[in-house]
Amino acid sequence: MRLANKTALITGGSSGIGLATARRFVAEGANVAITGRDAGRLESVARELGPRALALVADATDIAATEAAVARAAERFGKLDILFANAGIPGATPAGASRLEVFEQVIRTNLTGVFFTVQATLPHLKDGASIILNGSVISVLGNPGYSAYAASKAGVRAMARVLASELSPRGIRVNVVAPGAIRTPIWGAAIATPEAEKMFETRIAATTPLGHIGEPDHIAGTVLFLASDDAAHIQGQELFVDGGATSSPAGAPIYRG
Repeated sequence: MRLANKTALITGGSSGIGLATARRFVAEGANVAITGRDAGRLESVARELGPRALALVADATDIAATEAAVARAAERFGKLDILFANAGIPGATPAGASRLEVFEQVIRTNLTGVFFTVQATLPHLKDGASIILNGSVISVLGNPGYSAYAASKAGVRAMARVLASELSPRGIRVNVVAPGAIRTPIWGAAIATPEAEKMFETRIAATTPLGHIGEPDHIAGTVLFLASDDAAHIQGQELFVDGGATSSPAGAPIYRG
């Protein structure tokens, strides 16, 4: 098993990409602590994951709660080998029609919260640990209406390079996984009904070179790779897991003759 005897902390681990990654980590032999905001959901997920999982209530924007959660994880399992800073929120912020509190909440969750999650783990991370930050293709695609979200994820990719420089003396690797369109609850109304979900998937498939929406396991597999010793010499990188949407958009079905 690729993560035998290792310990991981995953923020936002009770659904979507975070949960898929927690399942993979447990299957690969890791002890896994997950955080989230919904105590009931966390309890259910912890039961599913089994005795090597620990569920902790902590909002990514609550720095004190995050610090306490990290300390509890370390108390239970020992020092951490892996951090997947996954927690994040969407938020539409179109120019000319956005409210300050919405913009700031996206930045506070997706960027400030990520930095202070990393900072909270540093005293509890082993030398040689792996930190993976969750980015997004939105950081480079220029999708209308998502200035705050794009800025937050662009900040994550820039911050990862700085953290990689700072933490290299400890052998700690810092990398980013950047998902494309992935089938998760983050899409809200776009997948609220079977009909809406089908329309959404059709649109995504048409604009993705590989011709289909991504699944949480696609991201979980990449995070597993970056967390494992297979990625022991990968530092400060961003891996786009998007079916080719950023690298070769002209290959999408919508452009094929």
